[in-house]
Amino acid sequence: MKVGVIMNPVAGGGGLRRHWPVIAVALKGAFGEFELRETQAARDAVTLAMDLAANGCGLVIAAGGDGTVSEVAGGLISAAAEGSKASLGVLPCGTGTDFARGLGVPLDPEAAVRRIAASKGRTIDAGRVSYVDAHGALASRHFINIASLGVSGAVASAVNADERRGRVSSKALFYWHTVAEFVRYRFQDVRITVDDAEPFDAPVALVAAANGKFFGGGMMVAPDAALDDSQFDIVVLRAASKLGLIRDIRLLYGGRHRNHPAITILRGRKVTVEPVSAATRLPVEADGESPGHIPATFEIVPGALTLMD
Repeated sequence: MKVGVIMNPVAGGGGLRRHWPVIAVALKGAFGEFELRETQAARDAVTLAMDLAANGCGLVIAAGGDGTVSEVAGGLISAAAEGSKASLGVLPCGTGTDFARGLGVPLDPEAAVRRIAASKGRTIDAGRVSYVDAHGALASRHFINIASLGVSGAVASAVNADERRGRVSSKALFYWHTVAEFVRYRFQDVRITVDDAEPFDAPVALVAAANGKFFGGGMMVAPDAALDDSQFDIVVLRAASKLGLIRDIRLLYGGRHRNHPAITILRGRKVTVEPVSAATRLPVEADGESPGHIPATFEIVPGALTLMD
């Protein structure tokens, strides 16, 4: 089988690049020759994944953080729609490795390579989010793990802009920025519609459409989510005491927030979140990236791709 690898050279603060010679040996030992592509800018991995699939790669491995994995997955989904099918492998190294954490993929690259090589593959779902981009235009993209809006969008932007990435643990970085953004966050009213249910209005801190379990550097925001059940776990965090919410962030790391009075967990295939006021511009994040703001619609894409995990 022809294998392609898409590497983000700045993942993990450059750590992936530094360790690449050892990783390359492990990849060659497991798969023989492989085709390597490196990203140069945001969204590069989407195009590179489509190209590798179109050129006959049956397996494309994403080497990087959640953003790289998300883009590669999106490229493979688009390639499959054009008749070029390839499976996804995950080689985690980056500020955010929440998708790999949910899979139980080891962070040791050589162990991760062995796991991909031994996998028989399984079919998983993905998501698609439509939103308004920075230029005011309607846009959309795929995501593989979790997409959300509210304080999480502000946290994602802050983490991505932090020059300490790669030098500070992802958990510490995300925790610091989560607390900081909660302090300055202003609760805003939105209208939420899940599938064909009656819409409801709520002042929210967060709405998450979860395909996977973890986001935010290890927060188990959707402890019961499954990648192959054709539904999102939809987590709504309503307005409450900021000090209380900051105190209770710790509950998220162990998935112990199901019965929290400010949290509602729903299930569905489609979630629409609209501003109640024209002035509301809550930011959207998708797999740790910050593409735009609401109104936003999150839709499940059942059986979107094959994962080698």
